Amino acid sequence: MTSVHYLNKRKKSSLHVTFNRSELGLLLSVYSQRVAKGEWRDYAIDLLNDCAVFSIFRHAHETPLFAVIKSKGHKNKYDEFTIFKGQKRLKRSRSLTEALDVFNNIVISVGH
Repeated sequence: MTSVHYLNKRKKSSLHVTFNRSELGLLLSVYSQRVAKGEWRDYAIDLLNDCAVFSIFRHAHETPLFAVIKSKGHKNKYDEFTIFKGQKRLKRSRSLTEALDVFNNIVISVGH
C-alpha cells in the first residue's frame, strides 16, 4: 500500500540556524584580512540543526584555531554569536560585529 506525503506540509524546524548574507560578509571580511597577513588559510561552514559554525584553520589538516557559532538565544527570541578558541569561550554577544571585535586583540604568530 502506498501513501502520499505532501512536501509543503512538512514541519519546518524552528531551530534551524544559518548565517545570512550580511553575516557571511562580515565573517569573510575578517577572514580575508587574516589570510592576507598569512595567519589563516582555510575555513569551513557547518550548518547543524541548532547552530551554524564558521571554523577557521591555519592549515586544512588541523583542528580549527577558532570557531564562530551562531545559535538561538533565550527561548529562540534572538540570535547569539559565540567565539571559541579551542574549548575556551572568548566572547558571546547578540551582535556578530561585537563578537568579531575579539579578533582585533588577538595576535597570531606566523610560523611555518
